[in-house]
Amino acid sequence: MTHREVLEALSGLLLAMFVAMLSSTVVSNALPRIVTDLEGSQTGYTWVVVATLLAMTATTPIWGKLADLFSKKLLVQTALVIYSIGSLVAGFAPNMEVLIGARVVQGLGVGGLTALVQVVIATMVSPRERGRYSGYIGAVFALATVSGPLIGGLIVDSPLGWRGCFFIGLPVAAVAFVLLQKTLHLPVVKRKVSIDYLGATLIVAGVSILLVWVSLAGNEFDWVSATSALLVVLGVVVIAVAVYVEALVAVEPIIPLRLFRDRTTSLATAASVLIGVAMFGSTVYLSQYFQLARGMSPTHAGLMSIAMVGGLLLSSIVTGRIITRTGLWRRWLVGGMVLVIVGLGLLGQIDDTTNLAVVGLFMAVLGLGLGATMQNLVLAVQNNTVQSDMGAASSLVAFFRSMGGSIGVSALGALLAAQVADKVTTGLAALGVETSGHQSHSIPDLDTLPAPVRAVFEHAFGASIGELFLVAMPFAMLALVCVLFIREVPLRTSNLPEREAAEEVPVR
Repeated sequence: MTHREVLEALSGLLLAMFVAMLSSTVVSNALPRIVTDLEGSQTGYTWVVVATLLAMTATTPIWGKLADLFSKKLLVQTALVIYSIGSLVAGFAPNMEVLIGARVVQGLGVGGLTALVQVVIATMVSPRERGRYSGYIGAVFALATVSGPLIGGLIVDSPLGWRGCFFIGLPVAAVAFVLLQKTLHLPVVKRKVSIDYLGATLIVAGVSILLVWVSLAGNEFDWVSATSALLVVLGVVVIAVAVYVEALVAVEPIIPLRLFRDRTTSLATAASVLIGVAMFGSTVYLSQYFQLARGMSPTHAGLMSIAMVGGLLLSSIVTGRIITRTGLWRRWLVGGMVLVIVGLGLLGQIDDTTNLAVVGLFMAVLGLGLGATMQNLVLAVQNNTVQSDMGAASSLVAFFRSMGGSIGVSALGALLAAQVADKVTTGLAALGVETSGHQSHSIPDLDTLPAPVRAVFEHAFGASIGELFLVAMPFAMLALVCVLFIREVPLRTSNLPEREAAEEVPVR
C-alpha cells in the first residue's frame, strides 16, 4: 500500500482508537460527580474504572485470535457496535450497579478496538515503517487523553450533566464505522478454523476472580482471611487449567504458549504487566487529586492533564519518526522507562499543598516516558512475530498491559480507600468530630462541608494519592530491568518474509 492508501485506511482506525481511549478519559473527571450523584463509595469509584479494564483485559487475547481467523474489518466494526450499546446503557444508568454493568459492555468493545487497530496496522505496514504510524497512534492516544477530560469536564458542568459523557462517543463511533467501510480493504484469509471456547472461558474466569479479590480485599473483607484464600486459590487453579488447555488441548489456542519461546516477547509481556500497574494504577486517580484535594471543577481538572499528555504526544511522535528512520528502538524503550521511574518518584512527593506548576512539570516527565515506551513495546514484539500469529502476539502485549492496569487500579484503589479513611478518621478526631457514624469509604461533596472538615478531606486525598505513585515506582523499576534484557533486533522493511515463514509454521 502507498503512504496515501495507508493514511486513508488509518483514518477510520484512528477514529476507532480515539473512541476507545475516549471511553475512559471523558469519564475520568466526571467520576467524582457520578459517584456523588448515584450515592456510590470509593469502592464504587474504583469499580467504574475496573469494570471496563477487566472486560477489556479478559477479551483482548480473544479479539486478537479472532483477527487471525476472520475478517479484521468486520471485527473492528463489531467492536464499535458493542461499545456503542454499552455507552447507551451507561448514559441512562439509574444506579451504580447498572453503570458498572454497562461499563463491562463498553470494555468488551474497547478490548476489540485496542487489540484490532494494532493488528490491522501490522497487516498493512512493514515493521520498519510501523514506527511512523505508531507515532500517529500515540498522537491520537494523546489527543483523546487531553480532549477527553476537557470535553468531559465541560459536559459535566453543562445542563447535560455527567450522563452526556457516555453519549459523546456515539457520533464518533458512527463516523469511524462508515470510514472503515469505505477505506479499509484487507484480504480475508479463509481457512478451516477452530475457536478455543474452553480456553477463552477459563482465561476470562481466572483473571476475573483474581481481579475481584484484589479490588474487594481490604474493604469488603480482610487481605488475610478465608474469603481471600478461597478467591486466590480458585483464581490460580482456574488459570492453571487454562494454561493446560492452551498448551495441550486447544487446536488453535487463544494465547499460543509457543510465543513465549521468543525472548523479546516474554520480556516485553512481563514489562507490559508492570507498566500497566504503574501507569493505570497511579494516573487514574489524578482526577480525584485535582478535584478532591485541590477543589477544582471537572473542567479545570481536565486542563491540568495537558501537562502529562503533552509530554506523551511529543515523545510518541518524535521517537516513532526516529525509529522509522534508523530502525533502532531499544534505546528509546530504556530511556522511556527511566523517565517513567523519575516521573513516578517526583509525583510521589505531592500533597494538597504542592504548587500546581510543579505538579504539572512532574506529570510532563511521566508523560515523556510513557510516550516513548508503550507503542514501542508492541513494535518490538510484532517485529519478532510471523504474520499468521500477528493478531495473537499484538493482543498479548495489550492483554498483559491491561491486566497490569486492572490489578494496579484495583489494588491501589483499595489502598487509597484505606489510607483516606485512616487520615480522615485521625483528622476528624483531632477536630473533636464524632466519627463513629461516618462512612469513611464514602466520597463527600466537598462544597457542603464546613471549612475545617473540608480541609481534613483535602489533605487525606492529597497525601494518599501522592503515596500511590511511590507504591507504583518499584513496578516501573522491574519493567526497566525487563527492558534492559531485551535484545535489539533491527526492524524488518517488509512483511513478505513473514508471510513465507507463516506458511511453514504449524498451528500449534
